[in-house]
Amino acid sequence: SVNSFGCEPVAKQPFLMLKWKCPSGNSAGFRIIISNINNSKENEEEAQACMGEGSEETFITEPLDYFSTYNVTLITLSCGAESSPVHKMCQTSITDPPHPNEAPSVKVVSHSSLSVEFSDFDSLYGPLQAYAVMITTEQGFESLKSKLNNTYKDFKKKKTTTYVTYVIETEKAESSSFHSQNGRNIVNVGKGNTMYGYENGPLIPLLSYRACVAGFTNITFMANVIEGEDSYVSFSPCSEPVLLPQDPGVIAGVVIGCLLAIFAVVAIGGFIFWRRRREDKRNTEVSFSPIKSKMIKVENFESYFKKQQADSNCGFAEEYEELKSVGVHQPKFAAELPENRGKNRYNNVLPYDISRVKLSNQNSGTSDYINANFMPGYNSKKAFIAAQGPLPNTVEDFWQMIWEKNIYSIVMLTKCVEQARTKCEQYWPDKQSKTYGDIMVTIASEIVLPEWTIREFTVEKSDTPESHTVCQFHFTSWPDHGVPETTDLLINFRHLVHQYNRRNLIDSPTLVHCSAGVGRTGTFIAIDRLIQQMEMENTVDVYGVVYDLRMHRPLMVQTEDQYVFLNQCVMDIIRSQKTKKNDLIYQNVTAMEIYENFTPGPDFGKANGYHA
Repeated sequence: SVNSFGCEPVAKQPFLMLKWKCPSGNSAGFRIIISNINNSKENEEEAQACMGEGSEETFITEPLDYFSTYNVTLITLSCGAESSPVHKMCQTSITDPPHPNEAPSVKVVSHSSLSVEFSDFDSLYGPLQAYAVMITTEQGFESLKSKLNNTYKDFKKKKTTTYVTYVIETEKAESSSFHSQNGRNIVNVGKGNTMYGYENGPLIPLLSYRACVAGFTNITFMANVIEGEDSYVSFSPCSEPVLLPQDPGVIAGVVIGCLLAIFAVVAIGGFIFWRRRREDKRNTEVSFSPIKSKMIKVENFESYFKKQQADSNCGFAEEYEELKSVGVHQPKFAAELPENRGKNRYNNVLPYDISRVKLSNQNSGTSDYINANFMPGYNSKKAFIAAQGPLPNTVEDFWQMIWEKNIYSIVMLTKCVEQARTKCEQYWPDKQSKTYGDIMVTIASEIVLPEWTIREFTVEKSDTPESHTVCQFHFTSWPDHGVPETTDLLINFRHLVHQYNRRNLIDSPTLVHCSAGVGRTGTFIAIDRLIQQMEMENTVDVYGVVYDLRMHRPLMVQTEDQYVFLNQCVMDIIRSQKTKKNDLIYQNVTAMEIYENFTPGPDFGKANGYHA
């Protein structure tokens, strides 16, 4: 029989490595019997003869069960006879736990804390040594192992959106943040305590959070944080998102603040009026709130513009940088639903739930979703609808929205194809009538000009006798992510649309779209509001208008160039008024010729198809 028989597990593999020294004499090979002492399963294998007497042999078994104890028997074969058996007890290695199928259950505890409840992981591949609760503000979890060293401090510094908030060692006693009973574990996230290098810091009100649990059969730390690559770990599915409420202290503070403010206004109204008059005399620059508004008097705008324009528009660049985070934490749950994802042209342009346009879902099984938001104008909170350019599968939804939301005028700011890429599906017929769902559209007229085209459609609904006219203003000289060649092009085009709506007493929303429905669309809506603001208040607030638009739809006014262009439009209008050429911005306007040549159909302005 053999000498020095031993065995050892292979790390993270279901094998055993057997070693022995060959016996003296001639051997024909070896018979190996491997018995699982837990379930009596038995494997029999054969090893080849020794290389030479006294040589050390190594043998890797066939795959066995993880974390199991085996009785290994080695028998030497020689000349048709068998040696007396040699026995050894061996245990296979542990490995990553089996992936659980159940996501943790997450519940709101307060404006800054959650409870995360999860079941014990299966210990089939080794005893569970620890758990780690991971929190994220992302829609999905990716590459979780690489994020095990992310901490709450990293999240607060905006270095990551996913971090470990709490580590539980299964052998340690329960704490104020962790309770376990009958295989169910509850962790209170946001309590403020610390485990290893992980702070269980308070969560942020009005943010949506999801949770995932990591289970370890072997956990390795480096510099007091988990070293994912050296640990044996698997992850649960992530939970559904949970939105935290507003801090009640903030709400109470706002209410008390409003009451105090009202009292202060009534008590010292005269004093405030006197102070404001003094301040106005001294103010030659900008007067604005640092958060939402930078209101500037028209007579002071030129000095402000020159200051912001200095050093290659450095001031405007800083303003635009401040606007990048506006509104981004608002929920977009409807847009992210699996059945709606195919209705979005771009994955990063999704409408906020709070202002999205909802379609009636009269057809059973259809969704109320369309990638569009109501947008505030100067006089109305729903003066516009900002929408993406329709996709082939959303053209019917687009016309349903036009019918249901009483749309009489459409502003289109993109070509259907730009630089050989489809930016918008052509959603209107060229000549003959065309039906989109239960809406039939007929083109009544088309006027093609160098900078824009105007089309008039007759729109009918199949189950009603009514019809009405929709006018499309198609601006064809605006590059994607860019700006028109001159400011007067956009100013004149806006004047054309504004005059058309005013002359026809249109008080329903104007539908504005480009490709994504944010860059060119946001710039057009912003210039409409700014011109009316200058006319009515003798003030202008480009920053505040863009801020307000971004609270209703993401990325409105999408580039810094478009933001600078808005300011340049305002500057050019003010300069034309200063030189007493008040009509300058509307001179040389092909639009005026259009008004003379373009007359809406006889049914325009009636309540046909709409709720009068």
